[in-house]
Amino acid sequence: MTTRPSSNSFGASTLDRRIAVAPMMDWTDRHCRYFLRGFSPDVLLYTEMVTAAAILHGDRARLLAFDPEEHPVALQLGGSEPRELAAAARAGEEAGYDEINLNCGCPSERVASGAFGACLMHEPALVAECVAAMVAAVRVPVTVKMRIGVVSAGAGDLQEAVAGFSECDAESLWGFVGSVRDAGCQAAVVHARKAVLGELSPKENREVPPLRFDVVRRLKVDFPALPVVVNGGLRLPGMVLDALAWCDGVMLGREAYHRPYLLAELHCALNSGAGEMPTREAHLARMERYVARELARGEPLAAITRHMLGLYSGEPGARDFRRTLSEGARVLGAGVELLRQAIPAAPRV
Repeated sequence: MTTRPSSNSFGASTLDRRIAVAPMMDWTDRHCRYFLRGFSPDVLLYTEMVTAAAILHGDRARLLAFDPEEHPVALQLGGSEPRELAAAARAGEEAGYDEINLNCGCPSERVASGAFGACLMHEPALVAECVAAMVAAVRVPVTVKMRIGVVSAGAGDLQEAVAGFSECDAESLWGFVGSVRDAGCQAAVVHARKAVLGELSPKENREVPPLRFDVVRRLKVDFPALPVVVNGGLRLPGMVLDALAWCDGVMLGREAYHRPYLLAELHCALNSGAGEMPTREAHLARMERYVARELARGEPLAAITRHMLGLYSGEPGARDFRRTLSEGARVLGAGVELLRQAIPAAPRV
């Protein structure tokens, strides 16, 4: 069971936003977050997006469950009804989350059809109302994740609309950010690409629209008091550290998932007294204890090990390690010993 953070835990003034792991549907569940926490004690972890309606009308305990070791951890909500979002945010705070984040950046069609995600960037007044309602309902920080702009299918020259950033685009983005800031938003998490609705798939929306870090950099200059976290395409420690010279934080997505040691590398680079990075065997030993506990609760082994396949990424034997875990986890009766059995398939570090 989770507990509310104490006054000396993670609050508005103590959250370290320099490095965060993005909310990723079907990926950043509680098992993934527990695994990633082992690489850095400071990285801010985000849940998958959970709709406000699901929390209010579904299995709230299951949807909001997480391990205390995951702190600091933020709950990302989807929705566009202020009262629902306020109630869901309150439930998230009561469950112990350190931040509530509103999704205004997801471009998938099923999200747009539910009137939340990136399509909300067309409705800054409504988003501001939602943010204000959540801010009034909780004491933890309320933040917003967004794109630098939204393009709808059939919008004239689509290629030009996606690649360019006009004065009209700037006016829309600056107006949106100003509205949510004035409503009480305590940080803007900005994916440095436009979202294309109704034309590109979610995968294409992560790759086709060009990255425009220059836009996010200008945004930070014009909103100096608002923490701005940049998201998108930053894969190497040097790239992340360069970005931190002009923004308040960097949010990593699939790179952190597929190569989790990146989080440990960044933790050491940003904290001079961090010491040596934990070995891969140390990570496996930590996960052995977690797996044993979760299996005793009836959790499928594969639900956990699927998030661990990147542990040896870039190392000799990585492919064998992935195969041992992914195939072995599906064998009837497989247990925690599988994690040790995978080690000989990869070099000890």
